[in-house]
Amino acid sequence: MAQYDVIVIGSGPGGYVAAIRCAQLGLKTACVEGRETLGGTCLNVGCIPSKALLHASHQLHEAEHNFAKMGLKGKSPSVDWKQMLAYKDDVIGQNTKGIEFLFKKNKIDWLKGWGSIPEAGKVKVGEEVHDAKNIIVASGSEASSLPGIEIDEKVVVTSTGALTLPKIPKKMIVIGAGVIGLELGSVYSRLGTEVEVIEFLDAITPGMDGEVQKTFQKLLQKQGLKFTLGAAVQSVDASKSKAKVTYKLRKDDSEHTMDADVVLVSTGRRPYTDGLGLDALGIEMSQRGQIKTDSHWQTNVKGIYAIGDCIDGPMLAHKAEDEGMACAEVIAGKAGHVNYGVIPGVIYTHPEVANVGQTEEQLKEAGRNYKVGKFSFMGNGRAKANFAADGFVKILADKNTDRILGAHIIGPMAGDLIHEICVAMEFGASAEDLALTCHAHPTYSEAVREAALACGDGAIHM
Repeated sequence: MAQYDVIVIGSGPGGYVAAIRCAQLGLKTACVEGRETLGGTCLNVGCIPSKALLHASHQLHEAEHNFAKMGLKGKSPSVDWKQMLAYKDDVIGQNTKGIEFLFKKNKIDWLKGWGSIPEAGKVKVGEEVHDAKNIIVASGSEASSLPGIEIDEKVVVTSTGALTLPKIPKKMIVIGAGVIGLELGSVYSRLGTEVEVIEFLDAITPGMDGEVQKTFQKLLQKQGLKFTLGAAVQSVDASKSKAKVTYKLRKDDSEHTMDADVVLVSTGRRPYTDGLGLDALGIEMSQRGQIKTDSHWQTNVKGIYAIGDCIDGPMLAHKAEDEGMACAEVIAGKAGHVNYGVIPGVIYTHPEVANVGQTEEQLKEAGRNYKVGKFSFMGNGRAKANFAADGFVKILADKNTDRILGAHIIGPMAGDLIHEICVAMEFGASAEDLALTCHAHPTYSEAVREAALACGDGAIHM
């Protein structure tokens, strides 16, 4: 058996990036993966396939609602669901094969099978035991459910089943108004499905800036999604082709039922660490099932590290990637670093929603002296030309120093626009720094500059 400097368990965004960075730093590296393809949940049944369906369904929406306004006339396209799924699968294939190429390029061994750690310094894959000076656990997460709900991935599905439904359902109930539920709910709503979202809390997208939450819900309702908020799901009874959801409204404890062809359970995710043998090793875990690590991503067992969804923090692919690179650098004797205060979050609906840093509610709770700069996309020429003028950019800055504390965008290309503010925050920039930076016209990015100007004397175009 080869002696490895590092064995990474899991080939998701955290794992494969960690493996590549380790190899780049001269460490002999292997990566354990039990799936038939690399890339983990994100590339196979998560981020990438859902974005493919979001893109395809948005093109249909544009054809049905906006083409004629631009002089593009003719029949709206019909949906070939089988071909749309084939397109999605092709996108997955291109991405997973890309990682295989990168592994070969960087001379990383793919140990095919499910891994466990029988003792420090050893990883078992199948019947073979491999030696490693360092082990990085990047085992990711799995969809969580609610008590009394049985997932069959046919009628009662997680995001995995929702990406491979045999036909477009007439009605879908989405349990949970978080990122996954709203993205996939949007896909099916655009394809003609009646979508109703049931959420336990009194607002959608928990933890998001309150002003964005309200605007976002209004825009989704305008697109046809329905919401039942403040509702606790009691049970889901499924037959071969239908499901009945029973829930109680928290305000009066009244019980209600709702029928659907498909129920999408999107109540969050939980760390996936089953079968790794962590208990026998004595690795410390949190009450939520997360692996505990120190500031260098090392567990309480020397030489065993953990990154990504299986440790504390937001379950985001890019957070896992950052940790993967930083952890690799620590193992190689360098100074790995992740700035957890500047990790953006994005919802890829239309309009997109993006955020970084603190919300206005968090700043109020902390007693911070802050100011708000806002600019509506209604004042952005490019957005109006592209039928994308819904939403706004909101920048929160310290009232005394003008340093940017957070930003929240709902509007066109929000997931791309947020990164200008991420870079500014990484370098400790002020709102004025953004306002003084020349932005090309006409671009959506001008709305970011205008929001920064609004933190000072005021926006120009509003």
